[in-house]
Amino acid sequence: MTDHILIVDDELAIRRLLRVSAERGGYSVVEAANAAEAISKSDRARPRLVLLDLGLPDRDGLELIPSFVSRDVPVIVLTAREASAEKVAALDLGADDYVTKPFDSDELLARIRRCLRRSDKEHGRRRRLVVGPVEIDLDGHAVLKSGAPVKLTPKEFALLAELAGHPGKVLTHTHLLREVWGPAHTESIEYLRVTVRALRKKIEDDPARPRWLLNEPGVGYRFEEAPS
Repeated sequence: MTDHILIVDDELAIRRLLRVSAERGGYSVVEAANAAEAISKSDRARPRLVLLDLGLPDRDGLELIPSFVSRDVPVIVLTAREASAEKVAALDLGADDYVTKPFDSDELLARIRRCLRRSDKEHGRRRRLVVGPVEIDLDGHAVLKSGAPVKLTPKEFALLAELAGHPGKVLTHTHLLREVWGPAHTESIEYLRVTVRALRKKIEDDPARPRWLLNEPGVGYRFEEAPS
């Protein structure tokens, strides 16, 4: 077991369940019961990924996300909180994914594998993206779908490149509007909806039943990875 996963949760029973699941998936585990332990053990263990509960006794788990993101450590948020605002806040701070308790251990392992694959790809910093049937030449501003050229507007290309650059990761409405339209348009969600509809018509086989450009209601969008 070579990949260390840091589990941060104040409930012992949850940590034990997460440890069993992670070790079953072939990962080694480091546990922390609060924010202070999480920071200390992260410095020593240098984890590949963090499973982070937001309801910690000494600090809000949201406050820890930027420190992990700054070290290029993927974060999956584990929380009992149902509110979309909490999920959006975690994703905007740089979390890679979230799982609401109670969770299915097989689904959690799949999300861990996906986050680690994505992290490995992003460290390559390649200028050509291939996600599913879509190939994006970032330098040449060209797009192919199943080998055939696709003509996109500048905004459509920018949005597709941003989503495909983080395959499988939910990007919030605010993030996408800021990155594609600029800081002055972070509330202009209709711009985003119109452009997503246009993109689906060009890259989906059935735009009414999208397979690749998916909506996360109340949160944002993600560009799905090809099945393993």
